[in-house]
Amino acid sequence: MTNNEILNRYRDSIDNIDAAIVFMLAERFKITQAVGEYKAAVRLPPADLAREEKQISRLRQLAHDAKLDPDFTEKFLRFIIEEVIRHHQQIQQDK
Repeated sequence: MTNNEILNRYRDSIDNIDAAIVFMLAERFKITQAVGEYKAAVRLPPADLAREEKQISRLRQLAHDAKLDPDFTEKFLRFIIEEVIRHHQQIQQDK
C-alpha cells in the first residue's frame, strides 16, 4: 500500500466520523428544539444553569475516560449550550 493510499484511508475514516457528528448534532438540535417549545409553553427560562453544570461535569468525566482533553470537551459543549439557549430565547420571543 502506498503512502497516498494509507493517507486516503485515514481521511475517508475522518470524513465518515465528521458525517456522523453532523447527523448526531442535527438529532440533538431536533430534541433541544422540542425542549425549547416545551419551556416556552410552560414559561420556563431558556437556560438551566444547574442542568448545564451537571452536563459539563458528566461530559468532562466521559472525556477523561475516553482519553480526550476535558477542557476541549467543555469548550465544545459550552458552544452547543450557548446555541441551544439562543434558540430557546428565540422560540420564547416568537410566542
